[in-house]
Amino acid sequence: MKYILVSLLFASLLQVFLWLNSDNKFITPPDADNIIESLSYAPYTKKNEKEMLSDAEVLRDLKLLKKFTNTVRFYSAEDSQKVLPFVKELGMQAHMGLWLSGVAEDNEKEIALAKTLITEYYDNLTSVIVGNEVLLRDDLKPDELVVHIRDFKAHVDAIFKAREEVKEKAIQDELAKIKNKRKRTAKEKELRAELAKNKEHTVAVTTAEIWNMWLLYPDLADEVDMINIHILPYWEKIKAENFEPFFNEIYQKIRDVHKTKPIIVGEFGWPSQGYNNQGAVASPQNQAMIIRRFLGMAKENGFSYNLMEAFDQPWKGVDEGSVGQYWGIFDANRKLKFEMQGVVLVEPFWFMQMVSAAIIGAILTFFGLRNQNINFLHAITYGLAAQGISFGIVMAAVYPFIHYMNFGMWIMWGMGSILMVPLTLITLAKANELFKCTIGKAPERLIPLDLKSDRVPFVSIHVPAYKEQPAVLEETLRALAHLKYTNYEVLVIINNTPEDFYKAPIKALCEELGERFVYLDIQCTGFKAGALNKALEFTNPECEILAVIDADYVIKPTWLVDLVPIFDDAKVALVQAPQDHRDGNESLIKTAMNAEYAGFFDIGMVERNEENAIVAHGTMLMVRKSAFDEVGQWNTDTIVEDSELGLRLFEAGYIGHYTNRRYGHGLLPDTIEAFKNQRHRWAYGAVQILKKHWQHFKPSSKTLTRAQKHHFITGWFFWLSDALGPVMAVLNIIWVPVIIFVGVTIPTIALTVPILTAFLVNVIHSFVLYKTRVRVNLHHSMLGAIAAMSLQLIIFKAVYDGFVKERLPFKRTEKGGNSKKSVSSPVKNEIILATLLIGSFIALIMTNYQDIVEIYVFSATILIQSVPYLSAIVLRLIEKSSYKKETF
Repeated sequence: MKYILVSLLFASLLQVFLWLNSDNKFITPPDADNIIESLSYAPYTKKNEKEMLSDAEVLRDLKLLKKFTNTVRFYSAEDSQKVLPFVKELGMQAHMGLWLSGVAEDNEKEIALAKTLITEYYDNLTSVIVGNEVLLRDDLKPDELVVHIRDFKAHVDAIFKAREEVKEKAIQDELAKIKNKRKRTAKEKELRAELAKNKEHTVAVTTAEIWNMWLLYPDLADEVDMINIHILPYWEKIKAENFEPFFNEIYQKIRDVHKTKPIIVGEFGWPSQGYNNQGAVASPQNQAMIIRRFLGMAKENGFSYNLMEAFDQPWKGVDEGSVGQYWGIFDANRKLKFEMQGVVLVEPFWFMQMVSAAIIGAILTFFGLRNQNINFLHAITYGLAAQGISFGIVMAAVYPFIHYMNFGMWIMWGMGSILMVPLTLITLAKANELFKCTIGKAPERLIPLDLKSDRVPFVSIHVPAYKEQPAVLEETLRALAHLKYTNYEVLVIINNTPEDFYKAPIKALCEELGERFVYLDIQCTGFKAGALNKALEFTNPECEILAVIDADYVIKPTWLVDLVPIFDDAKVALVQAPQDHRDGNESLIKTAMNAEYAGFFDIGMVERNEENAIVAHGTMLMVRKSAFDEVGQWNTDTIVEDSELGLRLFEAGYIGHYTNRRYGHGLLPDTIEAFKNQRHRWAYGAVQILKKHWQHFKPSSKTLTRAQKHHFITGWFFWLSDALGPVMAVLNIIWVPVIIFVGVTIPTIALTVPILTAFLVNVIHSFVLYKTRVRVNLHHSMLGAIAAMSLQLIIFKAVYDGFVKERLPFKRTEKGGNSKKSVSSPVKNEIILATLLIGSFIALIMTNYQDIVEIYVFSATILIQSVPYLSAIVLRLIEKSSYKKETF
């Protein structure tokens, strides 16, 4: 416990230290004035749908904005109609825009409403902006736009002249009242001077376009009263630190071409959140720095401008992706994102994130290490890994607090967060096993080689054989006849096999080998477990230890001599030796399979043995007969009767022991199909056990120790997590066209990086532990990894079947030449998934014109998700190159 506490404390303090010393929380841009010349304003709610604010809310907004500016810009006549009454009430000014599109009928309505508003609110208008980026969108041709501009200029001129005429008429009416010529002349001079002093208010007419349109269509400047240019460095892919020289260059280009025309920068801004646009990064620090520097530039150089924009607009997320929502200097809740002077806090949740990360990391450390036999170095490295994982967790958790969430984003974040839970636990479990096996304590519970005993208990060895090749079974039985142990019998259980081809040679062999060998030809139900239970009727009553081996295993003579003495401890009910194979060098495909099996027996089982939590396997297994009878013998309600028996023995309080020495070598599956069928049986059976024994894993249950619960739950969790792989892959495949064609949210880095991290940890785990524990070369490690990853889809099917299908039949693993030619490709579904994933990867890369980092990370995630299916394809190619052509 002291190592856990030290690790927990050290890693947590390191997390806190890194947070406190990070430079990303605060920035200090140049100070700027609180007075802003103009701000774009859209009167819409903070909802994801484009919904107009109430009158009271609009008035509230304008009162807030009036503290910073006296002028606002609108983009449509409808927006203007909503806001102008309050602009007039507060004595503010407005740049009134009207929205022109390619639909003539809509334009007519917009123009009619705009003219009415201009007439009514003329005194509160600074300019009329006829269309917004219509040439950029190619909604109108330049000559069509000019027609509308001239129309509005005529309308504004008419209003101006009418107001001038009204004033002239007022002067004439005033002079007409004066009869004295001298007094009338003096009064006229006074009235004319006052008129000259208070010139009639003018409203400029222009259109708004990005800067290069004014260079592409220079004659357009002759039609407007001022040039309204949009300069948005973010959309120009300009890095934040380079915006100032870029802006100056662009502004000067416009000035050089249009020397006499007034210029207003109609839009300038930077988003506070969203995806990068190549080198342009949307972030709170970049927005605060750029806006404050820009305001200083405008004051110093004296140019007119309008900031884009006042408030964030969440509804823009549908049309403009995740960037269009975040251009406001206020958020959607009307909170100013940054002050115009002094230090700016750009990570508002940093303290909460720091504390949460430290606490979560501490919890993961405590529960990950407790009840384990650890040393200091193992504890420290695991604690650091847990804190790193916790950092990723809080970064993902804070996402909804700093983004405007729509339905698609909630789906993305929710699914990602749910899938992140098993991914986190698996990654930590793999890391824990890696640290334990490399820098942790050496195994202490492996059965020693020098066990001695004065007792020689009777051992009954059961060899179930369903349609086994006689030559294969003969090797097994002859090896058993050479055991050095003196007190044993061998029950050869030929079950549900009517063909004499399989039976007659074995019956004759048993007679040849003598009375130790009992030949049984039985019919039964319950598959292998049923056959083993039936054989109990023929077992010698003196039996104290029951042993089971598969029909293809050739046993070393010292198997029983070396291992039986450990049963002198009355609490020992289970002894397991590893499975191994004698045909691993027969072909490359079998080398790959053998390497994959070896990893479990040399890594996983060794570690489980340290906590008395080994998995019982139906070969090389010995069980105390009295304990076996006590817990109910073989159960036929699962297809992994061996593992289920082992769990029942642990639940009854017995002890199990494991040796990693090889005492027997069997045959590998003949084909990939047989390999997959075997793994389906194991994973399906694991789900059956989980459903049957789940109550023993409740915290209140005392039948298993906490360490045993941990190992068994973790083992099942690995099956479940492998099953999630295809689910995640299919969800991502579905999401890709939505990203490309609809432009919705790309999974955030906080949710995709853990997948990459998990893959990296798995790679390191496999190659390091295969090197240190299995002691194989890189070539065999690669083959083992390919074989292991190739099974992901069949494990998904097995887990799915386990939860929705009851009592699937037991499918024997075809070995020793029993396999039949497969009708269809055993990796057909893997080929489909691999093709879709690789295609999705290529499509994302090819369409990522903005070099969005999240897309590159997401595409890398998709590429990694294709690895298991590519592995299955590679394994199939290896298989085809390994065997003779007639096999296929």
